[in-house]
Amino acid sequence: MLVMGAALSGAIAVAAGAFGAHGAEGKAAEWLRTGGEYQLIHAVAALVAARMGATGPGWLFVAGGAVFAGSLYLMAIGAPRWLGAVTPIGGTLLIAGWLWLAWVGMRT
Repeated sequence: MLVMGAALSGAIAVAAGAFGAHGAEGKAAEWLRTGGEYQLIHAVAALVAARMGATGPGWLFVAGGAVFAGSLYLMAIGAPRWLGAVTPIGGTLLIAGWLWLAWVGMRT
């Protein structure tokens, strides 16, 4: 399931980044590119975590990427800017995933 979640996350990231590069302007384009970049990086990190057998950190990467990037994507298509307050929650999940993965790496 983690591999599927990571793969879908990667697909969404590529689509959002492409739309940001070719179909959006201004702040919306910036949000789409930033969200796409972070989500894609963490989709790959989730795949690495899955390969290591570290599903906990992997799911944090998928969930954190969805919350972080999703809030940016929603604002890019016109959602209220208060959603920007949600973005750091996703970032915190991503950081927690990296710290957990470091802990797993230290133990193996």
